[in-house]
Amino acid sequence: MSEDLPRTRHRDGASPHFTNRLIAETSPYLRQHAHNPVDWHPWGDEAFEKARRTGRPVFLSVGYATCHWCHVMEEESFEDPEIARLLNELYVPVKVDREERPDVDAVYMAAVQALNGHGGWPMSVWLDAGRRPFFGGTYFPPRDGDRGAPRGFASLLRDLSDIHRRDPDRVARAAGSITDAIRAAISGTPPGIPPGGEAIRAAVTYYLHTSDPQHGGLRGAPKFPSSLPVRLLLRHHRRTGDGRSLELAVHTLERMAAGGIHDQIGGGFHRYSVDEHWLVPHFEKMLYDNALLAVAYLEAWQVTHRPDLARVARSTLDYVLREMTSPEGAFYSATDADSEGEEGRFFAWTEAEIHQVLEGDAPRFLAFHGVTARGNFEGRNVLSVPRPDEREWEALADARERLRLDRETRPHPFLDDKVLAGWNGLMISAMASGGLLLAEPRYLDAARRAATFALDRLRVAGRLQRSWRDGRTSGPGFLEDQAFLVQGLIDLSEATFEPRWIAAALELARQGEELFADPEGGGWFRTASDHETLVAREKPGHDGAEPSGGSVAALNALRLHAFTLDDAWRERAVGAFRASALVLEQQPGALHDLLLALDFATDDVPEVALSWPGGEAPPTPLLDVLRNTFLPNRTIARGEDPTDGRAAAQVCERGACELPVTDAATLAARLARVKPL
Repeated sequence: MSEDLPRTRHRDGASPHFTNRLIAETSPYLRQHAHNPVDWHPWGDEAFEKARRTGRPVFLSVGYATCHWCHVMEEESFEDPEIARLLNELYVPVKVDREERPDVDAVYMAAVQALNGHGGWPMSVWLDAGRRPFFGGTYFPPRDGDRGAPRGFASLLRDLSDIHRRDPDRVARAAGSITDAIRAAISGTPPGIPPGGEAIRAAVTYYLHTSDPQHGGLRGAPKFPSSLPVRLLLRHHRRTGDGRSLELAVHTLERMAAGGIHDQIGGGFHRYSVDEHWLVPHFEKMLYDNALLAVAYLEAWQVTHRPDLARVARSTLDYVLREMTSPEGAFYSATDADSEGEEGRFFAWTEAEIHQVLEGDAPRFLAFHGVTARGNFEGRNVLSVPRPDEREWEALADARERLRLDRETRPHPFLDDKVLAGWNGLMISAMASGGLLLAEPRYLDAARRAATFALDRLRVAGRLQRSWRDGRTSGPGFLEDQAFLVQGLIDLSEATFEPRWIAAALELARQGEELFADPEGGGWFRTASDHETLVAREKPGHDGAEPSGGSVAALNALRLHAFTLDDAWRERAVGAFRASALVLEQQPGALHDLLLALDFATDDVPEVALSWPGGEAPPTPLLDVLRNTFLPNRTIARGEDPTDGRAAAQVCERGACELPVTDAATLAARLARVKPL
């Protein structure tokens, strides 16, 4: 629907027939459902008190604003008057934005996975008045026989309401059993012996055995960018010299950059590909994917010095600056897969459309980007690069820009313009890293603006909030918000040599210890100690499309130890390794981002201080050494102004410092030393 019209088919012009409680929410996803005929409630005590008072169960629907199948279920079921009547008469319907409430999402996703062996969005869960689930699934077609389903959503609503009314003991037994399964799944494992380098080797062996040698990533489809931890493979290669790790990492980045999952026209990456070739994507674009991928491409460029890898990182960051940055400097969350009622309509092209825009330049472009009259996606073409050639890529730059400008005239996919603290932290890291490594001041400025926004606008009475939109915040943040923002501030401090950012990182990290730390079992809980009590309190046990807050918090603690030499920070990281020892032993690939922290913990960590006369810019020759050296486990800061007026670098380890050096070659030699894994 047009932005100036209610998002519903039940309206007279701009006047909707129905408006429910979600109209008062800040979440774009919840507001999308504010004019459904369903009497939606937001998550909260009011809904469950109503369930207790009326004796009805709760129907919980969880999704997010740019989720294609969430839109499908809305149109088929939540906009259907008969199904809406069933929901309103038999249930208390509750809507949750998983991006605003990842805690609620995690708890009930564990239930759906326990019941079905898999999960996804939209997530549909039936709860009792005590918030315990007794049935659940994902997308349900509206009626029996639709899309081949024997039982449709309407029949399930009738059947489960009838069971809840006629056989409450059966429902209570199911709810108790599923709740026990949730607690077992998300509440952490007993502490063990902190692992060493063997955990990294085991994980890399797992990835080498399960990788796709032809297309990169892991075997099979769909293919997610996060399925293969490129950054871990690069670190393994650095400390072992194993060429297979580097080959797999770089090959995966090559194939993703050449595929349709990479927006060849506008830059940035879609959420995943539906095939094993990285060709046809699910067309959502998520801020976190693009932040994490930009850093992966930057690190791979540091290792290989290949210009195509730097080019992909740069175009990804440029896309975010152009399309995902608010006037205040914060970063938006996501864009939708759909536009004009079709998935991928904004991004795909017909051969005729390209001929019309490029005219005589079209044949060369069509050949390079694999465009055919038949198309590769519902009669249209998702652009890819079947035979990569960097010279040809550069030669077609003007043609791509002409197509991008033409594409801008199309109706755009929906923009989820809420600002999430954690995802902004990830993009601050990406912008800071891009600014440092690519010597690009625009990226540093963007990171500074976003960090200032987070510290000024995303904190209420000193407490970091989860999200912001239109001047309103949604409530206190979670572990990942605290951890990702701390990481971004550390990265910004290293990229700019400005001490204010490390001071802010320390303040937030100390607050995070008070709110989220588990002093008995080690590690951190996802929710704060004063958070709403759910049926289970999650301790993150795996890294997924985003790293877990616990994995990033562990690496933050080690980096803060290196900055401050305060052993309490290192002890916190060791506690996290103990808490995850059993998971790392039994599932080597489950915590790939925690293994980045373990790599840091088992490495020699140089502390590099650059000194130069006050008022001048950092010394370019010495800074270029840091740009060109893959040195993931280190700290960078500004040293004291030199007494002789010459720029210098000093390398220390655990407080023991070598003599300052003034020439780049000597610094490069010192930083080239690698401690074997």
